[in-house]
Amino acid sequence: MPQDAELAAEPDVPAHDRSDGPAPVAVARPASVKDAIRRDIIAGVLTPGARVTESSLAQRYDVSRVPVREALRGLESEGFIDSRHHVGSRVAPIPVHDADDLFAVREALEVSTARSAARRAATLYSGDESPADWWRIRREIAALLDAGDAHVAADDLDPLVVINDQIHIGIAELSGSATLTRLLRQLSWKIEWLYAAEVQPRGKRLWPEHRVIVGAIDAGDGERAAALMAAHVRESRIGYLLRYGVTTPSSDPAVAAAVRRSAGS
Repeated sequence: MPQDAELAAEPDVPAHDRSDGPAPVAVARPASVKDAIRRDIIAGVLTPGARVTESSLAQRYDVSRVPVREALRGLESEGFIDSRHHVGSRVAPIPVHDADDLFAVREALEVSTARSAARRAATLYSGDESPADWWRIRREIAALLDAGDAHVAADDLDPLVVINDQIHIGIAELSGSATLTRLLRQLSWKIEWLYAAEVQPRGKRLWPEHRVIVGAIDAGDGERAAALMAAHVRESRIGYLLRYGVTTPSSDPAVAAAVRRSAGS
């Protein structure tokens, strides 16, 4: 049995014939009960409105009720669980009504990470600084870009969701800001949850933009990297609002106008 507070952390590679098509994307198993519950909520295994109890979750994840209780408190603060006294806990509704705001915050965060990453690159290549983590992270991003290209070429688009997220987190790590990286990771969970009802694979149309953004970072061009990232996230924002029929106008006039134009065409 795993320890109460932690689940076994080991590579979790989806079933895939390694000799046929792109190599599968390795996804780390959740390190804690809270991570496991959150993952199952985002994946739709635990559906919005579903009642969850300490005993049922303890049995599901093979742990005692103590870490489950702590996990539910943490997930309530993150907005994934609704708990009421004398009523119990349920999986919260998917925050579709917050979609525009979540994307707006993500755009602001990612513009900052892209700009900071490019500025670090400029310093690195000028010889004034050589951050120890830079090349390791940059190699990981290069491998992710190659893996994504292979999946796009094979029209195997499901893995792009994970790869896309890993690239964006990698760029945040290149910025050197642990705070921005942590905030982006937390926000990414909520945005991924927004897509829980999506049946069609997504990401192919915007996939080539990742190399352009990373190229601007490598060139040390902070303003170009920031502008490219802003446009990249904004396109995702517009696409989501259109596909899910979010009727409340976007807080960004340019986004609202783009949604109106696309909806009317």
